[in-house]
Amino acid sequence: MSSIFDVELFGEKGFKRKKCPTCGRFFWTLNPEIELCGDQPCVEYSFLGNPPVQSSFTLTDVRETFLSFFEEHGHERIGRYPVVARWRDDVFLVGASIYDFQPWVTSGAVPPPANPLTISQPSIRLTDIDNVGRTGRHLTEFEMMAHHAFNFGDKEIYWNNRTVELCFDLFTDRIGIPSDKLTFIEDLWQGGGNAGEDFEVLVDGCEIATLVFMQYKVQNGDLVPMSTKVVDTGYGLQRILWLTKGTPTIYDAIFGDVLGFLRGEIGLGRPEEQIFLEASKLSGQMELSSKESRSKLRAKIASRIDIAPDELESLMHPHELVYAIADHTHALIFMMGDGVVPSNVGAGYLARLLIRKSLRYFRELGLELPLRELVSRQIQTLTLDFPEFKEISDEILEIVDVEEDRHRQVLKRGEVLVRRIAKDLQGKKTSKIPTGRLVEFYDSHGLTPGFVKDIAEGQGVQVSIPEDFYAQVAARHEKPKSEVEDSMTFEDLGEKISGIPPTKLLFYEDPYLDSFSAKVLKVIDNGWVVLDQTAFYSEGGGQPADHGIMKSAQGEGKVENTQRIGNTILHLLKDSVPAVGETVSCVVDWDRRKRLMRSHTATHIVNGAARRVLGQHVWQCGAQKGLDVNRLDITHHKHLNAEQVKEIEMTANSFLVTNTTVNVSFVPREEAEQKYGFRLYQGGAVPGREIRVVQIGDWEVEACGGTHCRSTGEVGLIKLLRSERIQDGVERLVYAVGPSAVELIQERDMLLETASSLLGVPILKVDSALESVLDINRNTEKRLRQVEGELSGLLASSLLENAEEVSGFKLITYSRPLEDIDFLIDLGGVLSQREPKVVSVLFAVGDTARIIVTVGDAAVNSGIHAGKIAETLSKSLGGGGGGKADFGQGGGPKVDLVSKIASSLEELIRSQAGS
Repeated sequence: MSSIFDVELFGEKGFKRKKCPTCGRFFWTLNPEIELCGDQPCVEYSFLGNPPVQSSFTLTDVRETFLSFFEEHGHERIGRYPVVARWRDDVFLVGASIYDFQPWVTSGAVPPPANPLTISQPSIRLTDIDNVGRTGRHLTEFEMMAHHAFNFGDKEIYWNNRTVELCFDLFTDRIGIPSDKLTFIEDLWQGGGNAGEDFEVLVDGCEIATLVFMQYKVQNGDLVPMSTKVVDTGYGLQRILWLTKGTPTIYDAIFGDVLGFLRGEIGLGRPEEQIFLEASKLSGQMELSSKESRSKLRAKIASRIDIAPDELESLMHPHELVYAIADHTHALIFMMGDGVVPSNVGAGYLARLLIRKSLRYFRELGLELPLRELVSRQIQTLTLDFPEFKEISDEILEIVDVEEDRHRQVLKRGEVLVRRIAKDLQGKKTSKIPTGRLVEFYDSHGLTPGFVKDIAEGQGVQVSIPEDFYAQVAARHEKPKSEVEDSMTFEDLGEKISGIPPTKLLFYEDPYLDSFSAKVLKVIDNGWVVLDQTAFYSEGGGQPADHGIMKSAQGEGKVENTQRIGNTILHLLKDSVPAVGETVSCVVDWDRRKRLMRSHTATHIVNGAARRVLGQHVWQCGAQKGLDVNRLDITHHKHLNAEQVKEIEMTANSFLVTNTTVNVSFVPREEAEQKYGFRLYQGGAVPGREIRVVQIGDWEVEACGGTHCRSTGEVGLIKLLRSERIQDGVERLVYAVGPSAVELIQERDMLLETASSLLGVPILKVDSALESVLDINRNTEKRLRQVEGELSGLLASSLLENAEEVSGFKLITYSRPLEDIDFLIDLGGVLSQREPKVVSVLFAVGDTARIIVTVGDAAVNSGIHAGKIAETLSKSLGGGGGGKADFGQGGGPKVDLVSKIASSLEELIRSQAGS
């Protein structure tokens, strides 16, 4: 037995250590009569309908009881962290309270915000999403209450004895649970790269807490002792409330009002308590990852309460959907309230998954109310404990509206797509859509498997939906995909500079330093030079590298690239390379640096302006600073209109002229997070004990490694050029800064003056004059199309009269210049409509050749295929083509062969007709 499990309190209170005969694990108990460990599947829940304590607790009561207890016992209460783990690069969402402190605090690199501390951390896990509503206990969003102690080196706060004592006193003295009902099971926990022995704390079969004594790092599957030992506890807020209520499901304990509202909208009565009580008991005894296991569960429930399985399904299924909807919409508020915008990537993908799954259940239940109405009710309930959601409720509801409308459009397009795929599968003698294709339907088109099943089976194609479908999909998107960092391109260089002292970064000490002297520490044969100090900024954070010159005894070399590997800066030189040990004189290309400083500062300003115009859901998710044009990618749920772009530009420039000071400082990570919050991590996770914080008044603050102006006035001017929708949920702002902005405005003015001159009107009337010209042009084009129609009709009559008879078909060949291709397409249509036996092959010839083939209905029925003719002829021209039976097109560059292939048409038509 590990010494961790030999706890003083167990000896003092008379706990006995036993081994469970079912699972083989050891556990501690005060009840001499029990032999089983108390965990599922060894035992069933025994608190359902018979809670171990009678109380009128609410979620708020349980949370406050917990936090107050630990405050009274020497812990500092800290506020919750966002559910979006922006300080980490390995996960999107917070799945436990310890996520808040990994990896920086747990590794000892950064001190905790308090020690010891207590917190109630909202957490989100989608690994069991398909079991939500079915098992009676699984949730997507839950609160993990915790007390943490961080023991650094020889400074111990407390360890196993105090941890178990606090847990025991909380449950027995404050919650009121009889001590002989508490069971402590010995186990080993792993997660987030750490591990440690732990106790699982159970009452009447319900796990209500886990006490982890984290003291290992997991490296290549091995447990390596850490210098920091962390008390990592997790107490399930909702689980504890459920235990005190004894309701059939956890959903009944925490979502009462919402469940009542949904049932009222559907006309659904309260569920049969005995059914769901037995379901909750039995679900813990089984692995519910397949349709077969779910059927077995239904059969066991039916047997216990003496009801037919089919009848049981009809009684349970609607309530399971109601439970899942309540859970999913609850989780959505935390995600969107903390800055997640639904999209097709990252955390946005997971939010959209919850929305579309909820909408699917709405349709299945016949719920006609908008999703926003339910979300609004959930917000009203949540704001009692989380008032921050009230401030942004309008933004959340607008995003929900946009997503629901978008989903309706997806379903309209999706029905056509599924029907087409089903028809193609039938043509290939396949009667089932594979799971991989179902995932593709969801990932690429947003079509839920239930929707695909309804449409496909109506077409005679079977669909089998895995019970854990959504868990499979969520697993693909729960963690960021690993990407090869830019620095990995310089891996060989990294090996050659090992042992070199860190480069002194002069560009941080004085970003306006444009010349300096330095000593050469290393020269690599392909032109890379390492100095002891540098004012050349190395590429990073979306800011390009500095350029300049380096003067030495060997001559003057051009610095064309600057890269950072670890703590070393490398300079790529052209023309002349200095020798190791030399002192060199360096000059930064100041015009380039100044432009990039303006661009980088402007990016912070534009980001702040976008958030003020569009809402608090706006976060930076990418940026590139340039000499002339810059881009900033932001999260937003729909494409920006011209007025919004104009307002962002005006807001940014209005702040710019205040000439606010740009403050840059290195701040300990824990202090920066406490002072500025997690808006710091606009650009993603930032490594290091200290964070370089760039603060521009109360406008914007961000952890950033770039170079910036001293004040906003130095930026000069910001001109937004356009916005682009680069992916769902992400909008790109493209803008110019300073002199580049002025140059672009001048170029546009010149174009406007030219247009004014050409139209013969003042500049202020260019728009109306241009509209008049366009009206004239549209009318001319309309008349031209009419004339072309008349001409094509006359020409068609002439061509049909002179058509060549080939095997009973009327063959027509005709050529026009390349620019008449549209006319030829219309002509081909007229010919095939007028003559059922026509085969027309029309050539548009210029620098290249285009082919249009049209075939009448009678000819098609006789085996003539326009697409195949176009394909054959196009190959002869050195190109490609194809099409349908009645229309084909193609072409190729060998224009000199047009007359030759036209003469081969008779043989081609006879071969098709003969086949």
